[in-house]
Amino acid sequence: MTPPSFDPGPILVWLDGFGIAMFAASGAIAAARARQTFVTAAFFALVTGVGGGTLRDLLIGAPVFWVVDPWMALIVLGASLVIWVTPERWWAGQGLDWLDAIGLASYAVFGAAKAFGLGVPPVPAFLMGIVTACVGGIIRDVLAGEPSILMRPELYVTAAALASALYVGLRLAGFQGFGVSLIAASAGFTLRAMAIRYKLGLPTYRGY
Repeated sequence: MTPPSFDPGPILVWLDGFGIAMFAASGAIAAARARQTFVTAAFFALVTGVGGGTLRDLLIGAPVFWVVDPWMALIVLGASLVIWVTPERWWAGQGLDWLDAIGLASYAVFGAAKAFGLGVPPVPAFLMGIVTACVGGIIRDVLAGEPSILMRPELYVTAAALASALYVGLRLAGFQGFGVSLIAASAGFTLRAMAIRYKLGLPTYRGY
């Protein structure tokens, strides 16, 4: 059987690489904050950067992207090295949240685009965007022994869902080109940025 193929085009390739780099950096930051070694930081960068995409590819039956593309491992190692050699003040405070927000929006769009491009129906393709964007951050938090980012009150999965849904919706409406990806990623990042800045969140369960 011929494995499924996907031609992402230049803008989606950049979004993919950018999203992986940002998530990898956030993983390295989590390890650095815990005063771990560079090897541990690189491992955190790897599982954070490729965790969501790996699960996506396994679910849709595609070759696992970072196994067949050697550049992805280099992006991860490069991101972890940048974090390791830069002053802590550069990414202190909410630095992890902002890097994660950039990766979230970029990766949600790429995940949805890859699934949609391989013939996955619209609703599962939309869900693959969310899986791609969120799983790496969840793995990072679990390994770091921190409360999962999913359990924080401000919007997170919702921002990934917006980016993914907007991409799939625009494609179904017949729109093509790099503008679709940029619009969807920008919308997801804007919502996540507002959540970080203003602590926006959805109503919680009240128990009645």
